[in-house]
Amino acid sequence: MQNNFIPDAIDIVSKAIAADNEGDYDKALSFYRDALSRFTLGLKYEKNESRKKLIIERVEGYMKRAEELRDYLNKQAEVDKQGGGGSGGGSGGAGTKPKGSGEDDADAEKAKLRGALSGAVVTEKPNVQWDDVAGLAQAKESLKETVILPVKFPQLFTGKRRPFKGILLYGPPGTGKSYLAKAVATEADSTFFSVSSADLVSKWQGESERLVRNLFEMARESPGARAIIFIDEVDSLCGSRTEGESDSARRIKTEFLVQMDGVGKQEGDVLVLGATNVPWELDAAIRRRFEKRVYIPLPEPEARIENLKGSWMRPSVGDLKSESTSPCLSRRPGL
Repeated sequence: MQNNFIPDAIDIVSKAIAADNEGDYDKALSFYRDALSRFTLGLKYEKNESRKKLIIERVEGYMKRAEELRDYLNKQAEVDKQGGGGSGGGSGGAGTKPKGSGEDDADAEKAKLRGALSGAVVTEKPNVQWDDVAGLAQAKESLKETVILPVKFPQLFTGKRRPFKGILLYGPPGTGKSYLAKAVATEADSTFFSVSSADLVSKWQGESERLVRNLFEMARESPGARAIIFIDEVDSLCGSRTEGESDSARRIKTEFLVQMDGVGKQEGDVLVLGATNVPWELDAAIRRRFEKRVYIPLPEPEARIENLKGSWMRPSVGDLKSESTSPCLSRRPGL
């Protein structure tokens, strides 16, 4: 069964936050209650433990806010009933905002941003094994050494031998960079975030950099030995700085620089895995933060044969012989 309760709850809680900020507390309370009931139903069908834990944390905050609004509205109704609605001066007078509303507004805004990013968490393994990736032996070995081994043998990667915090996969388009990332998500026993510019760029002023900051905070807080953030087409977010670029694009790059520095200094173990077809268009400061760079070349003849066997040919065809594939491969360079 497809779990649509969580996305519906996120949409409704966004309306609750908007009504709360506008001071329409009756409407906000109604939205909060509706969202909480949907979150409760969604948790029954949520299988990913890390995402479930994150949702529960957010639900507790929404529940606390809903209780504060309920108490405030009940007190307002009592004051109005007693004829004291116009004073606005006493501790229970009209016009007094619910207790802690400033902090709760900030928490609600943070919860809204994290709710928007919750879809970036890979809840189900893509089921792509290392052996499913034809060729690219050197790239696979590099990723095993930098991603898998530090999780399995953390005692070997301490001090000067600490694992890389940033890895850049680069090469021509269509050579398997994103497919390799799926294999990493399958093989790595860690929380995996897969994001693109669509997840992090917002039309609202200042929200894009807050999304970037919350993404890294979620990764650092996630359970497990190590969290991985995969950014496909990273050049679309972190291209070279030019005179004509917008302030919002510059702020996004600045936030990335700050957070990637933080990845190397804070306790939360996070790996940033980027993929691009045009590494020369990356901002120089961003490029330096990708300590390990792995070139993904065009497939070699052996890998191209494996692609033909695995993707194009049915089992009834039988084993392909090199003499039968050589003419095809010679006429299709780079296939």
